[in-house]
Amino acid sequence: MTVAHAILLFFAALLAGGLNSVAGGGSLISFPALIFAGVPPIPANATSTVALWPGSVASVGGYREKLPREARMLVPLAAASLLGGFLGAVLLLHTPPRTFMHVVPWLFLLATFLFVFGKRLTGGAARPAGGRHSWPAIAATTAAQLVIATYGGFFGGGMGILMLASFSMAQLGDIHSMNGVKALLATGINGVAIATFVVAKAVFWPDALVMIAGAAAGGYGAARIAQRLDPRLVRGFVVAVGVTMAAYFLWRY
Repeated sequence: MTVAHAILLFFAALLAGGLNSVAGGGSLISFPALIFAGVPPIPANATSTVALWPGSVASVGGYREKLPREARMLVPLAAASLLGGFLGAVLLLHTPPRTFMHVVPWLFLLATFLFVFGKRLTGGAARPAGGRHSWPAIAATTAAQLVIATYGGFFGGGMGILMLASFSMAQLGDIHSMNGVKALLATGINGVAIATFVVAKAVFWPDALVMIAGAAAGGYGAARIAQRLDPRLVRGFVVAVGVTMAAYFLWRY
């Protein structure tokens, strides 16, 4: 890793951490930066996941009081998340790099689409849960979570929006409760994926450590100035990056 690459990765992670703090979409910045820094596609995705994970862990603490207490819903969702994160990571590691790069533009477009239309997909995400959930409802939500978690372990862009959409349809509480469950499950999904990547030696640690520092600084800084930012500008920037990166990878690969 050259000094120029280290600077690129630090500032990309700084921006990615800030975006995740105020709007989401950080992986749309961190993954391309690693590719431009010369990291191969599969390790780039693994390293990006590692770099942004500490921020996900930190967010769980902020929602701990909002988590629903219905264990018979949370336990199956947690199990599906861990299994899906592992399956997605294994799928990524067994995907030929060239095949993965052919898929990446479409993953970027999917992630950007979810970022733009997420609120419509979640239906406002503000409906309260009505009593205990039936076992068929739990089974359906768990099956959906397994699919979402597998996608999350494989790539992850837009995973949070998919979870909120699923939780909204299952009436898993208000937006704060659902965001708490999303943060908890996303931490588990990415944690299992990271463990799988580490065992497979797919993480470029020097790059990851530089990006962890950048993402932490970006998340902290953005949290302090978030109220001064126009959310429309932030979202517009993320969308522009997503579309541009999709177009670039379609042209390049």
